[in-house]
Amino acid sequence: MKNLKTILTITLLGVGFIAFGQSYTFKVMANKGTNQVKSGTDWQPLKTGTSLKSTDELKISENAYLGLIHSGGKTLEWRDAGTFKVSDLAAKVGSGTSVTAKYADFLASKMSAEGKKNRLSATGAVHRALSDAAINVNIPNSGQVYAETAIIRWDPIEGDNIVYKVTVTDMFEEPLVSEETTDTFFELNLSDGKMEGQNVVLLMVTTAEDEDVKSGTYAIKKLPGEDKKKVEAGLGDLMTDISEQTALNKYILAGFYEENNLLIDALTSYEQAITLAPEIDTYKEAYEDFLIRNGLKQGN
Repeated sequence: MKNLKTILTITLLGVGFIAFGQSYTFKVMANKGTNQVKSGTDWQPLKTGTSLKSTDELKISENAYLGLIHSGGKTLEWRDAGTFKVSDLAAKVGSGTSVTAKYADFLASKMSAEGKKNRLSATGAVHRALSDAAINVNIPNSGQVYAETAIIRWDPIEGDNIVYKVTVTDMFEEPLVSEETTDTFFELNLSDGKMEGQNVVLLMVTTAEDEDVKSGTYAIKKLPGEDKKKVEAGLGDLMTDISEQTALNKYILAGFYEENNLLIDALTSYEQAITLAPEIDTYKEAYEDFLIRNGLKQGN
């Protein structure tokens, strides 16, 4: 009898978890505009993080944006103004996997009030962790990468018309790439030219005018074969849901990379999300939070 009660309890708990997991149709991952939701009789302001039920209605303002993730895993970016039933929007997405929702929940927890509180409380530690170098590059001192390309960004220094010099060398400090730019980012292609075949490269940023004004030296390592296979396996189901090149999908991908401690790949995905939707503050704020909580940038 005791075993039967235990089985019944576990079964009921399992049903409870399933019911909870299916208690929403969409989650709002990003939101721009004076958008509203009606759940019942009254219209209320729509906020990032809100769970939408199939019976809810949305009132979308002009020049608005919504980044939605369906409970089935598919994502939806919506920009059309008007009043819409959530059930009608749900009909526009196909079936997906539960994997995407996992990383959406991961990102939502980081953007929650509690997550921001934890980040702010860690600001002092972040400040101490940052290098005393004149130029702060927003990557770990030593980090692995899965992808062949990475966007490397650094904090601008004071002054007008600063020209930066990015130098990439091999482990023996033999030059592989040297490039000057007025931007504060550099696209690193590990399969290009002399960098092809290098398992580890060293990167430094200086000013072109005075190379004593410089960053630290950052080691960027290609993910070893077996570890790369594991990441590819994890990406399999996820990319089924987020293969389309949208800002929301890049945001979800950043969550995957962060949870797998591939911070440089996560940085690149955030950069791509912002490029695809530069007017959406949610992605910019999430990027800043990411940098600060991972000790890559000092909080304000």
